[in-house]
Amino acid sequence: MTVSRVINGHAGVREGNRERVLRSVLALDYRPNPAASALAAAQHTCIALIYTNPSSSYLRELLVGALRGSTRSAAQLVIAAWDELGTPARREAARQLATTVAGVILPPPLCESKDIVEVFVNAGIPVVSIASSRFSDRISCVRIDDRQASHDMVSHLIAHGHTRIGYIKGDPNQTASAHRWQGYRDALANAGIGYDDALVQPGCFTYRSGLEAAERLLSQGPPPSAIFASNDDMASAVVSVAHRRGLQVPGDLSVVGFDDTSAATMVWPELTTIHQPVAEMADNAIDILLREMRRPASSRRATVNHVLAHQLITRASVSAPQLSSARRASRIATRQAPDIDGQGG
Repeated sequence: MTVSRVINGHAGVREGNRERVLRSVLALDYRPNPAASALAAAQHTCIALIYTNPSSSYLRELLVGALRGSTRSAAQLVIAAWDELGTPARREAARQLATTVAGVILPPPLCESKDIVEVFVNAGIPVVSIASSRFSDRISCVRIDDRQASHDMVSHLIAHGHTRIGYIKGDPNQTASAHRWQGYRDALANAGIGYDDALVQPGCFTYRSGLEAAERLLSQGPPPSAIFASNDDMASAVVSVAHRRGLQVPGDLSVVGFDDTSAATMVWPELTTIHQPVAEMADNAIDILLREMRRPASSRRATVNHVLAHQLITRASVSAPQLSSARRASRIATRQAPDIDGQGG
């Protein structure tokens, strides 16, 4: 203990003992190990990352960021999957977890669950939500400006000459979905383009919901010249439907997404999309939690609303409209398209 106090510059050591320790340090050429020090400081710092059924590409980015942050700080990271748990079981799991962890990271959709958040907050466990447009004064959050990002994407399509732009919403239970839809409306209004409810279809951030929404959008007349899906999984589904209908992307139909996950580059053509720095958000969430957890409970400060920059990534899925609305409708109508199960229709 005396050696530790001297090396770390703490008081409470007699000067004679301090000199003896320092002489031994020089003689032995001793150097403290920063990694070991960090590990010792974090041995009781356990952080839980809880998720429920996100897309595989989104989850991969989430885990990369969380692991990077926890490794750097030597904190212990617990990964909990609650896919199979109903609401009562999730509440019970949260109560049990609150007795073993010092902080919690909640990505969508769990960060939108008031019941789950309440369990941790009432137990005095700091919580950071990721990618939620809701900011509560009881929990911190790391996010982007979804409304502005969506506005930027629609403005990009308008700059290419598109005025009939279809839109596929995200999960209605996630606040980010509402903000992205509002950004779509803002950009249309700013450009003097009237809002057409027929061009907006529900989705749920799943590939399947993107297939169904794309079929509806491309079956109406006149069809859109561009479709903005509010995540990359649904945008990939739009490209698939377009190809099955014999449409050229982007010649006959421009398609854009949101998130910039690996799904954006696993289709042809690769998707123009909004880069949401999911890995960086998870990394930042670890830092916010550690700062909060290491403060005495009596001196914990107000929660943090940390907004990261987004980026519009341009790829090959956007071009200027090649056909008039009437010619586009005629071309789509004359091409037989299979149903979404690929059995014909």
